[in-house]
This record gives sequence, structure tokens and C-alpha cells, in this order.
Amino acid sequence: MSHFFLNKRLIILLISIIILVSLIGFSLGDRENISRPEQFVKDVVGFGQSLISKPAQGIANFFGNVQDLQNTYTENKKLKTRLEGLAKLEKEISDLKRDNEELRNVLNKTDNLRDYKAIQATVISRAPDRWFEKITIDKGSKSGVETDMAVMTAKGLVGKVVSTSPMTATVELLSSDNKKNRVAAEIQGKEHVFGLIDGYDKEKKMLIMKDIVIEQEIKPGQNVVTSGLGGVFPKALDIGKVKEVAVDRFGLTQTAYVEPSADFYGFEHVLVIDRKMKFTEDQTKEGE
Repeated sequence: MSHFFLNKRLIILLISIIILVSLIGFSLGDRENISRPEQFVKDVVGFGQSLISKPAQGIANFFGNVQDLQNTYTENKKLKTRLEGLAKLEKEISDLKRDNEELRNVLNKTDNLRDYKAIQATVISRAPDRWFEKITIDKGSKSGVETDMAVMTAKGLVGKVVSTSPMTATVELLSSDNKKNRVAAEIQGKEHVFGLIDGYDKEKKMLIMKDIVIEQEIKPGQNVVTSGLGGVFPKALDIGKVKEVAVDRFGLTQTAYVEPSADFYGFEHVLVIDRKMKFTEDQTKEGE
């Protein structure tokens, strides 16, 4: 009896499988119209899918937007870093261009001064008090720098060495208020006019050349150079050009205001001029 029921169940199971396979094959077949149960099942499944897919799509879009914002923030940060780097690079390029131009001018001036020994140096510090107007350069007695040597840039004379150490030297600029900081100068023209640069007008930003004989004619625009008299500075170092001429209150001498060729503040490289290479014994006697 038990075998009968077992066989009966097996037969029912086989028939059910056959019916299920038939239904699946029927539903998968190409048909223009589907049955109402199939339509119902499809509608229910489609509605469920729409309920699930829309929130899922919204969540996916939200996380996608968050990811895009993170990417934008990261890219923006990288771009800012690059812009900062470019600004720094532009500044470095500008400094290098200025140094290159200044050094080229210094080298050209060295060629013009080949009759002298020119020692190239770099400014390493400057006195904060403009009353003294002094700078420190990176060449000293070991490099042949001595006191009273002329110091100039590619544009013209800026001062003289007042003290030295083995590795550095202190230079007093012509723009200082030290009345002892004098330069024997010459105004070039048909007749050479001699005098002393012994002051600086800070308002006019001009050097003051005093003790010029009243009878000598001076015109604005004439070149002013070192005269070489006294044996302190070599002859013909560029100082500047005459800008104004004034007669003293007694009418005995003239004072020339000289616009300096060199900028006393905007330089980093200088030449220290060794006058010993130029002066011979006869020239020294001539300048005394």
C-alpha cells in the first residue's frame, strides 16, 4: 500500500514538472497577446521594479554628485597649488632675468674697465639706517679689496670701501651724510671743470658738486666723471650728469647738482675698482 502511494506521488510530481515546463515554454514563446494572469504578474513585477528603481537611481545619483564634488574639490586644490607654484616661478624668473641683465651689464662694464682690476662682488647686507648709507659686500682683503677703493655698478659710481675684513668689506655710498666722503670730480666739456662731490640732496636725489670757479661755464646735461686727482679714485669713472647749477650767496663759486647715473638702492652686484692697476708712478705724481 505504501508503494502505491509512493508511486502515485511520483507520478503527480512528474506531471506537475511537465505542466510547469509547458507553461514556461508557452510564456517564453513569441506571442502578440499574453494571458490575463501573465499580464497581472508582469504589471505587479513592473510596479515593484519602478518602486525600487527610482529611489535606487536617486541614491546612486546622490553618491555620484558627492563623488563629483569631491573630485572637483581635489582638482581645485591641485589647480590652486599649481597657480601658487606658477606665481612663485614667475617671481623667480623675474629675479633671474634682473640678475642676468645686471650681471651682463657688469660684465660689459668690466670690458670697458679692462685697464683696471675690477673685482666683482655681491651685496649681502645694508645698514637699516639711511643716515649712514652703508652696504656690506661678500669680498674682502683676501680677494684684494682695500679701503678707499671705488665701488660702482654697471651704471656708475656708488661709493667707496671704508673698511675690510678677510671675507667682507663695508662700502659707504655717495648718498650718505658724511661730509668726509668726498670724490674728486670733473665736468666734461670743451674746458674741463674740476670740483668735489661732497654731499647729497635727499629731496632732489642729486649729488652736490661744490667749489667750482664762478668764471667757468657749466650747462645742464654735461657728463660728470671722477677726475683722478688726489690718487683716491681712478680717472673717468662715470658719476652722472649736471642737472642744475646754482651760484653761492657770495657769488664766488658755483654749485652743480648732479643726477647720479647709478641707482643707490636697486642693485645687488657691484665692481670694486683696484686703482693700483692703472696708476703708474708718473700718474700718481701728476695727481698729487
